[in-house]
Amino acid sequence: MATLILQGPRLTLDLANKISQQTNTELRSHGAHYRLYGKQPFSPQTLATLRSTHNSLDINLFPENYHPEQIRLFVIDMDSTFINIECINEIAAFAGKEAQVSAITTAAMRGEINFETSLIQRVKLLAGISINVLAEIYEKRLTINPGGECLLAALKQRDIKIALVSGGFTYFTERLKQEYDLDYTLANQLEVRNNRLTGTLAGQIVGASAKARFLLMLCEKLAIKPRQTIAIGDGANDLEMLKVAGLSIAYHAKPKVQAAAQVTLNHTTLDGILPFLL
Repeated sequence: MATLILQGPRLTLDLANKISQQTNTELRSHGAHYRLYGKQPFSPQTLATLRSTHNSLDINLFPENYHPEQIRLFVIDMDSTFINIECINEIAAFAGKEAQVSAITTAAMRGEINFETSLIQRVKLLAGISINVLAEIYEKRLTINPGGECLLAALKQRDIKIALVSGGFTYFTERLKQEYDLDYTLANQLEVRNNRLTGTLAGQIVGASAKARFLLMLCEKLAIKPRQTIAIGDGANDLEMLKVAGLSIAYHAKPKVQAAAQVTLNHTTLDGILPFLL
């Protein structure tokens, strides 16, 4: 039986009933979301038409051969997915270079330029900034995205391990790990000298391939299969980890990521992932 999941702040029972009638499906309410059960598979064309017609909703097919009860690892990108900001852009703002860095960030997230090269270019622009700026950003500018705490609580209740990965920086991932009791983190390390950023990175760059390798390494560590994982992200450097995960989710993501992911969430908050854990 094919299943569609409807979500979004503008979703009403009347609208859900209308879509159910259009698709000749059985409608069932599940609290904040609705499920439509059909006897026939939904074609990609049908799904695309529904999304185009009802573009204020998140409409997703519950993937075949996906078993939420088997999920043991949840891997989430940090900047603009788990948290509300792009940390590198915030750091650059203190040096008056936000526009330069932001333009490179946007192009990299769209997949228009190589992530590793773009990161080197952006970090170079941060040279001379005080390390204290990072603390100020964490304390005054950074919050986890809406629905995040509810999602974390549900994952922990299910004893699903949580990994935070980022093409950003360890300063932020490690503080988030401690504050929200996360299990694993992976990010780039900024080189610091005399309490100022040098404009370079220490160690290897964490890009798309590193994120995917980290997911697979954690699978080995936990003695699970990649199909027992969920990965979620928003930018091009998340594509490789999304490809190897059991369930891939694009969260308010760039077009290339939405096209590649099994699930796209553009209207719901992070707790919009919960229907895929039931």
